Amino acid sequence: MSSVFSLLGQGLKLNSRADIETHLAGVDPTVIEEIHLGGNTIGVEAAQALADFLAKTTHLRVANFADIFTGRLISEIPPALSAICDALIDKPTLVEIDLSDNAFGGRSVDPLVPFLSSARSLRVLKLNNNGLGPAGGTVIADALHALARSLPKDARSNLQTVICGRNRLEDGSADAWAAALRAHGTLREVRMPQNGIRMDGISALVHGLAANESLDYLDLQDNTFAAEGAKTMAAELNRGSWPLLRQLNLSDCVLGEEGEVSPVVEALAKGLHDKLEILQLQNDNLETEAFSLLAGVVGKLPKLRRVEAQWNEVDEEDEGVVALLTALKQQGGKLVLNDDDEEEDEAEEAEAEEAEEKAPAQEATPAVQPAGTVVPAASEPAPKSVTDKATDALADLLGKVSIH
Repeated sequence: MSSVFSLLGQGLKLNSRADIETHLAGVDPTVIEEIHLGGNTIGVEAAQALADFLAKTTHLRVANFADIFTGRLISEIPPALSAICDALIDKPTLVEIDLSDNAFGGRSVDPLVPFLSSARSLRVLKLNNNGLGPAGGTVIADALHALARSLPKDARSNLQTVICGRNRLEDGSADAWAAALRAHGTLREVRMPQNGIRMDGISALVHGLAANESLDYLDLQDNTFAAEGAKTMAAELNRGSWPLLRQLNLSDCVLGEEGEVSPVVEALAKGLHDKLEILQLQNDNLETEAFSLLAGVVGKLPKLRRVEAQWNEVDEEDEGVVALLTALKQQGGKLVLNDDDEEEDEAEEAEAEEAEEKAPAQEATPAVQPAGTVVPAASEPAPKSVTDKATDALADLLGKVSIH
């Protein structure tokens, strides 16, 4: 029997116990390693039935519960979430959970605390687009901090990936997040874009991130660094923090000021991060000199293959731009500077996908799977998120209710 159970993206409205038990009938929970329920909507009674199933799992590794509360009343989400999360407590095999695209707001995060603060086996946490706000973000960060503190003396945290973007975390939760990230110290991937975090918050967050020396993917896109945040970030880069950094996304972060070179660019130009492959600096007020500095360091970054720098204060004919473009081309890399470059990339990706589709299949798989079928992991379709507008609308309502 396969180890993956999936109802992914079927748009089911599961209200009663019977609604979901129909799909769970005949499935042995003791063999299930992955469960994917994203793209359906689950009510309280159905969540309680699901919890009964989850409680019986003994090998569960991946729990994908992204986008499972669309259309639910504000009063339904906490008890449903509580049932599901409580059933996952003390699951030593669980390494990944995805709760993205659920409009928790500030109130509905409390049911997550008992699970998150005790999930010692967890490696990957995905909480993207949940409308947490500063209060909800603080609750989550404090739970993760408690998890780190709960570890036995000299034990190493298992947490490696934290994705918490588009959550309006703002400066109000930054200190709590900094403390949590610092306490774990094992993170390899942190993505916290579009959170409205400003200078003070960014400085705190960067100091917390500095304790994670194995970090190889950092995404802080669309938060405001300005002079103070850029200086803090540059200081850590100059110290050689994150020597394994492979991808860095600081687009839309206000890194530069008119007539001055961003200290972040100056730090990167020292070439200390020779594992860097992708650098994203879109819309950061960068001028010609910044591009010249980056051009000069390309030779010290042998793995650098892509720099995204659209919407900066340059044009294609600027001396610095030409120099960076030339340097990247010499080592098989690419500079993305305008929409035409992006369209070219999309065309190349489409061609690659088409070629892959035309290639002979390694194994034949059924064209259609009946609802609730346990399927091999390789046949999982990509999950669909709820629309941002729908999530934000409910999150706004949730945010108006104080945390209990």
